[in-house]
Amino acid sequence: MKRSGILNAELSGALATLGHTDLLLVVDAGFPIPRDAHRIDLALAQNLPDLRTVLTLIADELVVEGVVRAENVPHNNPRLDTWLHERFTDAEFTTRPHTEMLGALARQAKVIVRTGAFEPWGNIGLYCGVDAPHWFGGEDIITPPEYASRL
Repeated sequence: MKRSGILNAELSGALATLGHTDLLLVVDAGFPIPRDAHRIDLALAQNLPDLRTVLTLIADELVVEGVVRAENVPHNNPRLDTWLHERFTDAEFTTRPHTEMLGALARQAKVIVRTGAFEPWGNIGLYCGVDAPHWFGGEDIITPPEYASRL
């Protein structure tokens, strides 16, 4: 039996397939997931599980290089935005129009995880990164400038 971390077999397996620059979306209960997307539905009831719990568990297992959220989040849901910045301190943050989050970005995601969240603009994209010390920390390895600060 797995000792810790994500116990959901489908989610745990999907996370293992992600590579550098892959996009994972963690979305609220009302998100219009494309029919052909790799959908992992964790929603049980209103706010069960909630967005922050799922993001925290996923963040503990992934290297997150970028976070994307709707351009409405910083102004209309500042508590969520503050929490994201506190949780993903090393990530680059970007925003996109809400309609793009629901459409184009959803079609680009390798995996979409649906939570039970009832939270305005509770749809967060995580771009996978690399663990720079493990990749570039060896002898005689030249570290690209964009990863040097992470060693």
